[in-house]
Amino acid sequence: MVVRDKPWLFRTYAGHSTAMESNKLYRSNLAKGQTGLSVAFDLPTQTGYDSDHPLARGEVGKVGVPISHLGDMRTLFDGIPLAEMNTSMTINACAAWLLSLYIATADEQGADRTKLQGTTQNDIIKEYLSRGTYVFPPAPSMRLTKDTIIFTTKDLPKWNPMNVCSYHLQEAGATPVQELAFALANAIAILDTVKKSGEAEGAAFGEVVGRISFFVNAGMRFITEMCKMRAFVDLWDEICVERYGITDAKQKLFRYGVQVNSLGLTEQQPENNVYRILLEMLAVTLSKKARARAVQLPAWNEALGLPRSFDQQWSLRMQQVVAYETDLLEYGDIFDGSTEIARKVQELKEEARAELARIDAMGGAVAAIENSYMKQQLVESNTRRLEAIERGEQVVVGVNRWTETEPSPLTTGEGAILTVPEGVEAEQIARLQAWREARDPKAVAAALAALKSAAQEGRNIMEPSIVCAKAGITTGEWGTCLREVFGEYRAPTGVGRAARVDTQGLDEVRKGVDAVSEKIGRRIKFLVGKPGLDGHSNGAEQIAVRARDCGMEVVYEGIRLTPAEIVNAALEESVHVIGLSILSGSHVPLVRDVMERLRAEGLADIPVVVGGIIPPEDEVQLKGFGVTAVYTPKNFELNRIMADIVAIVDRQGQKAA
Repeated sequence: MVVRDKPWLFRTYAGHSTAMESNKLYRSNLAKGQTGLSVAFDLPTQTGYDSDHPLARGEVGKVGVPISHLGDMRTLFDGIPLAEMNTSMTINACAAWLLSLYIATADEQGADRTKLQGTTQNDIIKEYLSRGTYVFPPAPSMRLTKDTIIFTTKDLPKWNPMNVCSYHLQEAGATPVQELAFALANAIAILDTVKKSGEAEGAAFGEVVGRISFFVNAGMRFITEMCKMRAFVDLWDEICVERYGITDAKQKLFRYGVQVNSLGLTEQQPENNVYRILLEMLAVTLSKKARARAVQLPAWNEALGLPRSFDQQWSLRMQQVVAYETDLLEYGDIFDGSTEIARKVQELKEEARAELARIDAMGGAVAAIENSYMKQQLVESNTRRLEAIERGEQVVVGVNRWTETEPSPLTTGEGAILTVPEGVEAEQIARLQAWREARDPKAVAAALAALKSAAQEGRNIMEPSIVCAKAGITTGEWGTCLREVFGEYRAPTGVGRAARVDTQGLDEVRKGVDAVSEKIGRRIKFLVGKPGLDGHSNGAEQIAVRARDCGMEVVYEGIRLTPAEIVNAALEESVHVIGLSILSGSHVPLVRDVMERLRAEGLADIPVVVGGIIPPEDEVQLKGFGVTAVYTPKNFELNRIMADIVAIVDRQGQKAA
C-alpha cells in the first residue's frame, strides 16, 4: 500500500467588516475542509489605532477585521476551540498586542497555553520595505519582536512567534535573489537581537531558532520559484550551522507557509488568474525537499475587489484537488538528481550569498533599512518589471497580448464582488464606546501604568500586555502608551535615491512636460499622496519615479497622510496636480474628504487623479466629487498615464489663463 505524505495546512486569508461576520466566514470555511485559519486585520488594528481615531476614518473593516479589544477577539473566535486550531495572524507592529488578546481569549476558553498552535507574522523589517504597517522606530520594534519570541518559546512552545515574510518583498518588486537575501538578512537580524539580549542561551537559543518560520511568495516563473525554495532550504541550513552552531535537524528545518503571488493577478480577463494561481501553487508543493507547510491562495478576482465566499471556496478546492486527487504526495522529491535544477539552485545561492555579504558589510538588515539601500533596490527592480510589461518583453496574457476577449459572465451582475456595508464603521465605533464605558477605570489605569513601566524599563512586554487585554484596554490605548515611550517612525521612501532607469518611450512625454512647463511659467509640480492607513506604496512609488523621469517636479512624502496633510502640502508646495493612491478600498470617503478640503482652501482648481482597485460604480462616484481621472490596475502603461497628466495640467493652465 502506498504511503501518502500528510498534506499541508489549507488556509484562506480572511477577515472583513466585523468580528461577528468574520467569525461566520471562518466557521463556514472550516466546515468546507479548511484546516487552519489566517486572520486579516483592518488597517487601524494593524497600526495600533482604535476604530474611532481620525486616521481610521474610512478604513474600518475594509481590508480585514477590526479588533479593538478583548470583546472583539472573543467574538471573532466564538465557537472555535483555540486549543484545537492552528491560527495564523498577519500582524506586525502590534503583534505583541494581538497575540495577548488571543492568549486572553484562549484563557477564557480554558485552553492550555502549551497547546496553542499558530503564527504571528511579527516581521517588522519587511513593513519598512513594502507593506507599510510599521509604527515604532526599528530598535524598539526589534525589541518587541524579541519579547514575543522569548515569551512564546517558554510559554507557548507550539507557537511560531515570527514569520520572516518575503511575500511582500516580491509584491514590492523583489527578484528571487533579493527575496532570498533580504528575507535571510531579516532572520539574521532577529536572531542576532535575541542572542545579544542574553535572554536565550544554549539549548534555549536552539529552541528559538526552531520556532522561526518563513512566509514566502511564488510567482509565475514556477521552475525558478521552485528552485528558489530549494535554495532557501540550503541557505537556511548553512546559516543555522555556520552562524549559530545549530545542528539539531528539527531546529534548523526551513519551515514555511506561502500565499502565492497577488501582484500578478490581472483586472483584465480575470478568469485567467485561476490558472496563474494553480501554477504558482505547484512551485511550492511539487518539490518534497522544499514543500510548504501551509498554503493560502488568493481568489481569482482579488484584482477587482473583496472576494466572496464562493471565490474563496474555489481557491480552497484547488488545494484539495491537488492534495487528494493527484499522486503528488505519494513520491519522494522528483527533482533530486536533476542537473538543470541543481544548476539553477546553485546560481541563486551564489547570488544571494553575495547580496547577503553586501548587507552584512553595511551593518545588517536594520542598517540597510535606515540607509534606504533595500528599499531603493526594491523600487528599482519593480521599475524594471513594470517597464518590461509596458514594452511587451514580459508577456502577460490578456494585458499586453491577446487582449481581445469575450465578456466574462463571472464578473457581471449584482454581488460580483463583496462590499463592506456602509454602516460598519459607525456600528464598530458604537460598540467600542460602549466597551470603554463598561470597564473598571482603576483596572485600566493600573494596567496601562504597568505596561508603560515595562516598556521604559526594558522588561518583557508580553505579560503586562495580557493583563491589559484582560482589563479591557483597547488597541489604540496600547498603541498610544508605547508611542509615548518609543516614538513613531517614517521609513525612507526609496524614491529620491532610486537610480534612473533607461526608460523607453519617454521622449514625447518629456517634450510635453517641457512645453507645458514653459507655458505655465515653471516646472510642472506633481503631488503624489497616500491618504489613510494604506501602506501598499508600490504603485505610488512607481508613479513618482516615472513622473520624475519625465521631468516633472515631484512631491512624495510616503505613506499614512491625513487628507488635511495632503491638502496642506498642495497649498504650501503650489502644486499643479494631485495624484492619490488608495488600495485599501477606502477611496470613496478619503477622496471625498480631500476634495471638500481643497474647496474649503480655495484650491478647487487643482486637478486630482486617483489610482487604486476601484470598481466602475465607485469611479462614477469619484468623478462626481470632481476627480479628473481614475486609474485602476488595467492602466499599466505608466507613460500613457504621464501623458494624461501633462494634458490635464495643460488644460487647467489654459482655463486659468
